[in-house]
Amino acid sequence: VQLQASGGGAAQAGGSLRLSCVASGLTFNSYVMGWFRQAPGKDREFVVGISRYGGSTLHADSVQDRFTISRDNGENTVYLQMNSLKPEDTAVYYCAAARQVEVSRFWREYVFWGQGTQVTVSS
Repeated sequence: VQLQASGGGAAQAGGSLRLSCVASGLTFNSYVMGWFRQAPGKDREFVVGISRYGGSTLHADSVQDRFTISRDNGENTVYLQMNSLKPEDTAVYYCAAARQVEVSRFWREYVFWGQGTQVTVSS
């Protein structure tokens, strides 16, 4: 199984970035997909997750109304649209897959992880 994340980079506060994560080696629509992030010196943090067919999502309070997750099961891809970026969004962002029915915010329930992509937001 491989999860390949891309789309990170640098942005100004108030700007936008779109992350993508392409999955291979698994039956994509059998997995809840999530995005997590980890800033230097901080614990891994749940950002947002989406159910297997995209019918439900779960957001961290800190990104509600700013970040949107979506998925294309035909392309085995999950996306994270990040708008109104803030300096505190700076982190390495990871996509992850969980063999669950409900979206979970607990990282231990995710069994496959991508390599991470850096997002840096300057003020």
